[in-house]
Amino acid sequence: MKRNLFRKTGFLIAAVMLAVSVKAQESDAVLNLTLEDALRIAVSENPTIKVAEQQIEVKKISKDEAWQALLPSADFNGTVQYTVLAAVMKLNGMEFKMGQDNTSTWNGQFQISLPIFAPTVYATMNLTKSDLDNAIEQSRSSKLDLVNQVTKAYYQVILAQDSYDVLCKSLEQAEKNFNVVKSLYELGGTSEYDKISAEVQLRSLNPTVIQARNAVTLAKLQLMVLMGIDPETEIVVEGSLEDYEDQLYMEAITAGDFSLENNTNMRQLKLNETMLNQSLRVQKMNFMPTMALSGTYAFQSLYNDNWNVFDYTWAKSSSIVLSLSIPIFRMGNFTKLRSTKLQISQLNENINYTEKQLNIQARSYVDNMKANAEQVASNREAIEQAEKGREIASKRYEIGKGTILELNNSEVSLTQAKLTYSQSIYNYLAAKADLDKVLGNEDNIPSSDN
Repeated sequence: MKRNLFRKTGFLIAAVMLAVSVKAQESDAVLNLTLEDALRIAVSENPTIKVAEQQIEVKKISKDEAWQALLPSADFNGTVQYTVLAAVMKLNGMEFKMGQDNTSTWNGQFQISLPIFAPTVYATMNLTKSDLDNAIEQSRSSKLDLVNQVTKAYYQVILAQDSYDVLCKSLEQAEKNFNVVKSLYELGGTSEYDKISAEVQLRSLNPTVIQARNAVTLAKLQLMVLMGIDPETEIVVEGSLEDYEDQLYMEAITAGDFSLENNTNMRQLKLNETMLNQSLRVQKMNFMPTMALSGTYAFQSLYNDNWNVFDYTWAKSSSIVLSLSIPIFRMGNFTKLRSTKLQISQLNENINYTEKQLNIQARSYVDNMKANAEQVASNREAIEQAEKGREIASKRYEIGKGTILELNNSEVSLTQAKLTYSQSIYNYLAAKADLDKVLGNEDNIPSSDN
């Protein structure tokens, strides 16, 4: 029995250790992200996109409801009336009892109605179709906006990482410079001022490096929030902004050719214009006659003094009715027409103004892209020159021809050149993302089957 107890205890301990190991492996899982991965996760997990997709389903149901108004409808109406004391009518000195006391009267009626000519329904069907198209475009707009935010957030993470790497290398170089100056000072080859200056340069970089590390963390958190994933997830964004340098030159050349045909704001405005025109048509249909066909089958049993419905005598009747309704005058219809026409006029003015603003906005992004592409090339040369300057300053100081100020300034210049270089690439990529949003470029939107 003791052996069995020990064996069971051993199995339990092993199972607990295995579960803890699996849990630890799950907690240590790292999510490696590319831009395509980030966009795919964001589109599938972001709640704004889910709400927009659900709105499309709502509009599809509304579209079905519109044409279903042309289908026949069937109703059944039934009443039971129990007369406790029947009314008495007096006429020319005579009394007539309107019914019998303590009796029940039963009425039932089946009715089927079918619209024959319903112009308002026909116009409403076109309106609901345009409303569905508008919901689809709004969903597309939400995706474009999310893609823009996630793309810039992704590039922001890379920029923060590049800046952190540059500052870490600058800190490492400052530490090397300090060790060189310290060694020379101990050998009597340099002054205490140079040693203090090198140490100050080293210590002044520490807060900047810490801030850069925090900036990386914050940039990753912002990206994860936009993606709709748990902020506790560990993500890794590999690569550098330098990897995008080659492609930006080709894109900057062709960026001047653009069209607002796919701009989501313009599409929604034009869809709204279509819907207003269709609403105007629906209102005009209110002036037209409508025709409907209905059939009725009724049965009735009067003055029953018991509740056994199977013993009742039932009177049956049926009828077919063709009804025609012709509107003669309704002032509210004219008021609605005037209001809708004014809304259409206002919307046309808004469309023209929005198109001009979007053209200016797109042109601004194109100019920013070209300007930053030129700056990238210039900043690349600046880095090369700054590296040569630091090397020269370092050699000059080692042989006693230069000063500590020259050495520090050369390091600061190199760090600044690298940071400016990364910033110019990020500015280009951010402008490119904004231009894609304005132009309604769907190339970066993941397909629904991904």
